[in-house]
Amino acid sequence: MKNGSQQRNNFFIFLFCILFGIGILLFLYKKQQGDFLVVSFFNVGQGDAIFIEAPNGKQVLVDAGPDTSVVYELGSTMSFWDRTIDIIIPTHADKDHIGGFPEVLNRYKILAVYDSQSSSTTAIYEEYNKEITEEESTIKKATSEDTIILDQEHGLYIRVLFPEGDVSSLERNDASTVLQLVYGDIEFMLTGDAGTMVEEYLVYLYGEGLSSEVLKAGHHGSKTSTSEKFLSVVDPDYVVISAGEDNRYGHPHQEVVDLILASGAEMFETKNGTIQFFTDGVELFVK
Repeated sequence: MKNGSQQRNNFFIFLFCILFGIGILLFLYKKQQGDFLVVSFFNVGQGDAIFIEAPNGKQVLVDAGPDTSVVYELGSTMSFWDRTIDIIIPTHADKDHIGGFPEVLNRYKILAVYDSQSSSTTAIYEEYNKEITEEESTIKKATSEDTIILDQEHGLYIRVLFPEGDVSSLERNDASTVLQLVYGDIEFMLTGDAGTMVEEYLVYLYGEGLSSEVLKAGHHGSKTSTSEKFLSVVDPDYVVISAGEDNRYGHPHQEVVDLILASGAEMFETKNGTIQFFTDGVELFVK
């Protein structure tokens, strides 16, 4: 009996040490993050996947790429014990933006979905819809009336800039949810695959309010997006192009690359690896 009791005591001591160690690691991780917002543009091949983590730990995944590559990227970025993502935002229903969500929904608890207003009859869209229904997350269709508060203490939020309402008459890319992530003096412009027609409308609606330090080039650097006028108004310091190596579309198109470089912005491509931005709302750093 004494040996059995001693073994139980040793087990509980061991368990306590493990839990204590995990707590210390979590504390150090949060301390290291400090007041920094971290925005990661994942390398998921020919597609978009953007992971946002606020200073308070709140997490958002905007798009999920074409396949399960996003799960590996999340595993490399999130703490190994973290199995919850606060919000997912699919910008539109194309596979290269929602293809990874079914596996994300299988592996992580998703608390809320700001769903796209676009839809599709594809098998991957049907699977995505099935998974979010089974997840029992809070689901809302994203519209330009929405402001998503991520960290009230630090004044960090996402503005939904587009769509304003029904987009059923628009081509699927142009129905993309357009977002501006705002933290202090620093903004990120995330346009999905929205084309130049939507960009022109955004300029009309918001003008200089579109100004952002970081622009995710629309439609993977296609010439159908990132017009000279839009680029001029957003006036980014950095432009990220999320496209696969040697993709069959030829993205990014040389016309867009030339416009970006002529603007004076520094250009990054996810095909070279995941790109991370860190900001305290005043300074902006890229890794």
